[in-house]
Amino acid sequence: MAINRMVLNETSYFGPNARSVLANEFVSRGYTKALVVTDKTLVKVGITDKVLEVLDSEFIPYQIFSDIKQNPTVSNVKSGIEKFKKTKADCIIAIGGGSVIDTAKAIGIIINNPEYSDVVSLAGVQNTKNKSVPIIALPTTAGTAAEVTINYVITDEESVNKLVCVDPHDIPVLSIIDSELMAGMPENIAAWTGLDALTHAIEGYITSGAWAMTDMMHLKAIQMIFENIVSAVKNKDMEAINNMGIAQYIAGMGFSNVGLGIVHSMAHPLGAVYDTPHGLANALLLPYVMEFNGEECISKFEEIGRAIGLDMDALTRKEIIQKVVDAVRSLAVQLGVPQHLSEIGVRKEDLKMLSKKALVDPCTGGNPRRVTIDDILEIYKKAF
Repeated sequence: MAINRMVLNETSYFGPNARSVLANEFVSRGYTKALVVTDKTLVKVGITDKVLEVLDSEFIPYQIFSDIKQNPTVSNVKSGIEKFKKTKADCIIAIGGGSVIDTAKAIGIIINNPEYSDVVSLAGVQNTKNKSVPIIALPTTAGTAAEVTINYVITDEESVNKLVCVDPHDIPVLSIIDSELMAGMPENIAAWTGLDALTHAIEGYITSGAWAMTDMMHLKAIQMIFENIVSAVKNKDMEAINNMGIAQYIAGMGFSNVGLGIVHSMAHPLGAVYDTPHGLANALLLPYVMEFNGEECISKFEEIGRAIGLDMDALTRKEIIQKVVDAVRSLAVQLGVPQHLSEIGVRKEDLKMLSKKALVDPCTGGNPRRVTIDDILEIYKKAF
């Protein structure tokens, strides 16, 4: 019988204006100065200010670091490390999506484990000696669940690869899932990040490491995402946005502990080579990979179908797979997600190179069906 591990963060708050607890938590934990890690867009549109107002109201000192790309790089992390040292902070407050929180994790880990200062040596499963600098995470997207996972991804500009880093020491000590911070997302970003969360839930549910506790989390997340994502994206319905924030967090608790599959393996090279937004890459590839994996997970596909309200009675194996895949693809189309790689700037002559990168991605090992480079290339071709 397998031994299963669960790693979760210490404390999380949920709901509209949950950020109001930030100052009290900061003071009660004995912190004295923060490096606020965010991105320039969030600063420009005023979302970062919603959080800074809480800090300012209690005269909490901080400095801002916002030099972060949508696929954060080794250079971004190194700049953040220098900023943290100059600031003389004792904690990090990360305000943003997965790119921001991932950058904060890398900064926090390296500050307390300087032997990894090259950043690239953090790739893979690491046994760092010391916990990260304390991180308080306030996600502004309902998708990545970086605030509750032990994973982060950084792009190595030199090798043009994404470094998938797994380390229980990077998990934020406090997460604040405030739907008001998520409400300002543009429609396309809300769609991509929401479908990123769906990808986490589906891949986590069918991955080879899945077990009873994570199955419970992933199935509930799938149900909630299907029930809420359209209203959250299209109508900016605040209850739906709040539910999406909860759903993506639930999915994060699950997949962080059991891994993912080749949707992520194939999405990572797109981000590294073309700077494709991660959620968009996952949203586009998910139905194609589900078609490939379906035969290995018939019973779980059937449960997914029931969770999203489909009639799954008296269907053949092929019909079960097709019905669930069609539902996922239809949702993506309804949300305006491109359905072909050629539409987002991928070059056909690059597909073999992308396949080589995807095959060695750390997420590949978790796929429920074993894959070869030819399998991955064929999926890319179908998606092209």
